[in-house]
Amino acid sequence: MTDTNGQVLEFELGEETYCVSIDYVTEIVDIGDVTKVPNAPPHVQGVMDLRGRTTSIIDPKVVFNIEEEREPKRIIVFDPDIVEDQGAAGWLVDEVFQVVHVDDGDLDTSAGDEDDESIKGVVKRDDDFVIWVDPEAVHAE
Repeated sequence: MTDTNGQVLEFELGEETYCVSIDYVTEIVDIGDVTKVPNAPPHVQGVMDLRGRTTSIIDPKVVFNIEEEREPKRIIVFDPDIVEDQGAAGWLVDEVFQVVHVDDGDLDTSAGDEDDESIKGVVKRDDDFVIWVDPEAVHAE
């Protein structure tokens, strides 16, 4: 098992709370003008200009088969190094919550699908669970 000690950014997609390692995140921005790209895959909502860089805007609800149609409020912008040969990417999310520390003992890796490397596991909270996703694996697909 890899070392999972570290900080994660928690965010909401539909009814569930998800998180990603803060190491991947460069910034969180409000949704601006997204330009549609013809013939783009269904999960690609378009592109935005963020600080002079063309950034692909991804809808993780499509990637993770989340049916709920809530209006996303924020974009989590990822380090361009995680999206090899594709440039910068941002995820549309319903809400961004907080950065929290996760210890190895808080992560249950048995809950994920062995065939789906994009789910690292489930982080146990007081009375809830947070799904830990790996944006690097999501963008590799």
